[in-house]
Amino acid sequence: MERREMRVARAVITAEVDHGVAELVGDPDRPQGWTLLLDGTAQSHVDLDDPTHLEFEYVRRLAHVADLAAPPHAPLRVLHLGGGAWTLARYVAATRPTSEQRVVELDAGLVDLVASRLPADGTGIEVTVGDARAALATVRPGSFDLVVLDVFAGARTPAHLTSVQFVRAAATVLAPGGIYTANVADGGALAFARTQVAAAAAVFPEVAVLAVPQLLHGRRFGNLVLVASEHPLPVDELARRAAGDPFPARVLAGSELRRFTRGARAPVDGAATPSPLPPPGFFGRPAD
Repeated sequence: MERREMRVARAVITAEVDHGVAELVGDPDRPQGWTLLLDGTAQSHVDLDDPTHLEFEYVRRLAHVADLAAPPHAPLRVLHLGGGAWTLARYVAATRPTSEQRVVELDAGLVDLVASRLPADGTGIEVTVGDARAALATVRPGSFDLVVLDVFAGARTPAHLTSVQFVRAAATVLAPGGIYTANVADGGALAFARTQVAAAAAVFPEVAVLAVPQLLHGRRFGNLVLVASEHPLPVDELARRAAGDPFPARVLAGSELRRFTRGARAPVDGAATPSPLPPPGFFGRPAD
């Protein structure tokens, strides 16, 4: 999900899907660019002509993580929890041909819409319908190099995907040296984001966060990208790449991240909460 200023669209495709109303809005600046909205919330942007074009700033940061998860052009085994329009999976397929990728999406109607209107033929992307957490139980331990959590029910990440038990389940499917990364939406004092860092730190010894300074200073709602691994993370290179983005981001790690997380408790099943609801108008969300 991302804030994006919508100009006059060249086309709009609307469809009823399993969990709401989906819209594909044609990008007026890119002939094969489309933004996917679900119940008015912007979920994804893809360019069928250029899968390496990443419109949403948080997706660029997830792509930085993918870029650094293995040597350049080497194939990756990636599990995407949350489908949207498969933007990051398309990017990995374009930059790392022959990568093995699985996308898990809860909404079968949305999968059908994306497959028919925004096909990804020949990319090797496997899409399965199901709950993200339940899918982890079906995956052989140690079988993925990268696990990406980017799940939103409407405009919020469901509570069962925010607990330390969920993070532990995700860690189980990672190969040695694998990376877990998550899109975390929050604002204000970032209380929810701090709990998500605490959950990751309870499972992984190495954790970092990428976010724009305005978000870290409580001046806006937006997306933080959480990165975690059993092995040292490429923090310096992540920081260099994030600083060069159109909306430059910072990387918090080490003692700086420990200060950020101080006092936060890792949420557990039964007490975990969904991510906070964004303010009206953010991510395209209509006012209640």
